Amino acid sequence: MNKIAVLGAGSWGTALSVVLADNGHDVRLWSHRQAQVEEINQTHKNEKYLETTIPEQITAFHGLEAAVKDVSAIVIVVPTKAIREVCKQLNNVLEQPITIIHASKGIEPKTLKRVSEMISEELDNYAYEDIVVLSGPSHAEEVALRHPTTVTVSSVNINNAEFAQDLFINKYFRVYTSPDIIGIELGGALKNIIALGAGISDGLGYGDNAKAALITRGLAEIARLGTSLGANPLTFLGLPGVGDLIVTCTSIHSRNWRAGNLLGKGKKLDDVLDQMGMVVEGVRTVKAAYQFAEEQQVEMPITTGIYQVLFDHKDPKDVVEQLMNRTKREEMDDLAELLNERYAR
Repeated sequence: MNKIAVLGAGSWGTALSVVLADNGHDVRLWSHRQAQVEEINQTHKNEKYLETTIPEQITAFHGLEAAVKDVSAIVIVVPTKAIREVCKQLNNVLEQPITIIHASKGIEPKTLKRVSEMISEELDNYAYEDIVVLSGPSHAEEVALRHPTTVTVSSVNINNAEFAQDLFINKYFRVYTSPDIIGIELGGALKNIIALGAGISDGLGYGDNAKAALITRGLAEIARLGTSLGANPLTFLGLPGVGDLIVTCTSIHSRNWRAGNLLGKGKKLDDVLDQMGMVVEGVRTVKAAYQFAEEQQVEMPITTGIYQVLFDHKDPKDVVEQLMNRTKREEMDDLAELLNERYAR
């Protein structure tokens, strides 16, 4: 049995805590909200975020120092915008280096840093190579119900990746390893953009044909940008790529799909975010990906169109028409470009 601290008591942090508790670990679930901590400890519920009974092996903490005391690993599951602040706080309370695993999906606007890069920059005595990322097609609501789920963990340090694999794997939560941390993180972040687009398409009343096209061409964009940044294009055909893309673009559990759906029905972005009441990572990631694409000179028309809807207030129907009337091209050109990029190195 290990003592594990999970930082972030939202839906995904709570669900991962349930997995760890089911595996017999002593779980410390940290939240910066005192009322939430009291609810979890007194009622074994976290009703705003997840409808499930929280196992007794999970204890909620408001104090970060107490939450991480004598733990074997820390699982960071806070929104991307809070990563740096939480890591700065950890510097004041960590007594010795331990395994850091993160399950947050996003890219930092302006700096264009992935989450593992942000963590290594802020945490003293931690190298980027030792941090583990956990990602894949995994709605928290279904994990809490113990429905079959598969994810991937990745780290440059294979020993740390295998340690994380052993912590989480069980009969309903299968965990694979991968050496491609760049591809794993980018796949998990960029799919949220395409999920916003899928929601917009559904909100406009378009059918399955449109959504299938959006998912498929969205995957091409993700792989195109990811490969330009050093990822293996084959990663995007696996769980953190096409797997996560499918589940996020087709389910009402997806916050990004729900936000896009409201946008497609004509609501304004600020009103949508207020109505959601939880972080919609795709909105923040659109800014970063749009900037990435311009800097890397990577063609990302779907991402550009969604950026225009969110931040230039362009009508979604006009963006769809814009996409449909692009210059003719050969579909397999994309695959050829990715493979040439990969094997030319």
